[in-house]
This record gives sequence, structure tokens and C-alpha cells, in this order.
Amino acid sequence: MKLGVDQLLERPDVRAGLAGRRVALLGHPASLTRQGEHTLDALAACPDIRLSAAFGPQHGMRGDKQDNMIESDDYVDPALRIPVYSLYGTVRRPTPEQMESFDVLLVDLQDIGTRIYTFITTLAYMLEEAADAGRSVWVLDRPNPAGRPIEGTILEPGWESFIGVGPLAMRHGLTLGEFARWYADLRGLKVDLTVVPMVDYDLDAAPGHGWPLFELPWTNPSPNASSLNMARCFPGTVLFEGTTLSEGRGTTNPLEIVGAPDVDFNRVLRCARSVAPGWLEGCRVRLCNFSPTFQKHQGRLCSGVQIQTDFSGYRHEVFRPYRLGALLLKALRMEYPDYKIWHTLEYEYETDRLAIDLLSGGTFLREWVDDPDSTPGELDARLTPDERQWKETIQGYLLY
Repeated sequence: MKLGVDQLLERPDVRAGLAGRRVALLGHPASLTRQGEHTLDALAACPDIRLSAAFGPQHGMRGDKQDNMIESDDYVDPALRIPVYSLYGTVRRPTPEQMESFDVLLVDLQDIGTRIYTFITTLAYMLEEAADAGRSVWVLDRPNPAGRPIEGTILEPGWESFIGVGPLAMRHGLTLGEFARWYADLRGLKVDLTVVPMVDYDLDAAPGHGWPLFELPWTNPSPNASSLNMARCFPGTVLFEGTTLSEGRGTTNPLEIVGAPDVDFNRVLRCARSVAPGWLEGCRVRLCNFSPTFQKHQGRLCSGVQIQTDFSGYRHEVFRPYRLGALLLKALRMEYPDYKIWHTLEYEYETDRLAIDLLSGGTFLREWVDDPDSTPGELDARLTPDERQWKETIQGYLLY
């Protein structure tokens, strides 16, 4: 298969529309060609591309920032001598002055298929600003490692944030190019948008189920997106960022493991299996212990679980990480009724709304976990209509 960036670089007819125009790149560490060259360097080496600027999202163009809410500064690339603007620093949206630095923006971001991953928000903001400024946006498409399955509710009105840019499902099933097409229509943006699609991308093929295993090596798009397994688990494990439990940051398996030092996860897992055994299917959930080197519960031994999908027994169409994450939270509440699950700290610069509500796109998940009388069937009844609606919504935007 060929990535969108490979199509652009290898085919003069594809990049003909860039002739005589100033070109900028929105990229990050996983912005790599099929040969492993960073897209910024590859564009600079292309004789008929006039590179004038670059933009980096959260964690930076070259991946210099480890954690959330750690900002990156603007700088001048020492080799290319072009400005590299941070869209996770003093601004989240490009300024009018920054928009003046280019005519065409190339977007080459590796997404992981979950609504709260901030790269799609950054792209959405860029599309809006490009529409206002009369600039063109070309999305160089990349795989969605989470694949086509859809799960979770659609973000509720009023719950928009930097981790929830619009009414899409948590596990949205789109590539970045498909997302851009949907978002431009959703907002009625009069933007000159081009998607350079991948070639020979089989989104359903096993064993990658969205990620072209044995063709592309995994490169972390953000420091804690350390594996294909993480990308698959993320729609569920990310919920634990809104809790007092560790989501594995500060370990070698971030967002694949969850746990806490004052919880017996043997009890939690046993409860989960008794309440909704079907929500644990398609993967392996194993008990584990870990000690984070930074962030929550630093230096303390935690009891927890690890979710594993990188083995022959993985069943892509059965695995439901969002429900699995919700079930673990529900089982924790059942086993420890008075446990302080939800943290009230600032999250992605929000102080007035709980992190768990921002993550889930409303209050329903927290309320379901905390209600002693709620059942898995009630949560399923809340999720299923949204999943069906989202699947219908995106049909006209799919490229593969």
C-alpha cells in the first residue's frame, strides 16, 4: 500500500496543484514516508515544493513533550530555516499572521481513531481558519489503526472541548481524510479541501484490521501511543484519565493497563466477569502489577489489569474497548462503593467540568457508574442508537 504522502511525493501529477504556491506542513513524529523519512524533510528535498512553514500539534512536531498540558514553543527549524509554529502552546488555533505564512497546508498526521485524540481537533480548527483565510488544505491520508468498528456515544451538544470537537462517536471509525470531509460538511465550511488517499489500503484485512502490519512499522504519534495494542484499547482506557486510578502513564504500557495501589483488581475483574462477561470478549484481560515512574501513584505498587489484543485470539469485530472500560469502572464502584473514582483536577485546561464528563461527552457514563441500580443493559441501550446513527452518518464520507 501507499500512504497519501507517498502518493504526493512519487507522482508529479498529484502535486501539480502545489506549483508556485507556498506550502506548509502540519505534522508530528509519525509523519513518515513509507521509507521512514520524516515528511518535513522529504518535502524540503522535493525540488518542486516551496516549503515555507510548519505546524506542530500537541506533543510537538518532533515529539518533544511527554505529558498532557505540557506546551511546545514556536521555533525556527535549524536545518530548513523555516518557522515551526506550535498549536499546543500559546495558541490552539493558528493566528492570522501564521495563516499568512502559506498558501496550501499539507496535513500528515497519524490519528488513532478515538474522538478525544487531539489531532483531529487541531485539524478541525485548521479547516475553520483556512476557510476564513482563503487557504487550501490537503490531507495526506493515513490508516486508522482502530479500524472501522464504531463504539460509544455521539458527543452531546454543549460538551464540545479540545478533546471533543464535534458530534462524533468515541471510536469513530474514520481515517483523517474521511474525518476532514465530514467535518467540513458538518460546519458548512467553504474551504478548498483535498484528500490525497492511500492506495491499496485494505481497512478490514487481518491481522492488522486497519493497520497494515508487516508493511508499516509502528511509530508513536504521541509519546504514550506506544503500540497498535494501545490504539485498539484507547477508546476504553482513556476514560481512566478522568479518574484517580492510573491509566499506566509512567510505565512501559501506557493506556494498555489501569490500576491503583488501594484496589484489589482480582475482585474488580471477578465482578466484571459476573456482571457482563460478553463485554470482555475478543481480547485478553490479565491481572498485573505495576509501579508508575511519574504521574498518578508515582512509585507505588498498583494492582491492575492489562488489556491485550496482539495475539492470535484477538477478535476485532467482537472487541469493545469502550464497554470494557465502562464495565471495569462499574465493577470498581460495585466492589468499593465509597471509592473516590473521579478526579476533580484541571484537565486539558478545563476547570469547570469534570474530566470524565469531557472524555465521555456528557454526564451519562459517570451517572451510570455511580447509580447502584443501573445495569449493563441500560448502558447498552444508551450506546447502541448512537452507534447506529453514527454509522449511517459517515457512509457518504468513506474512501476505503
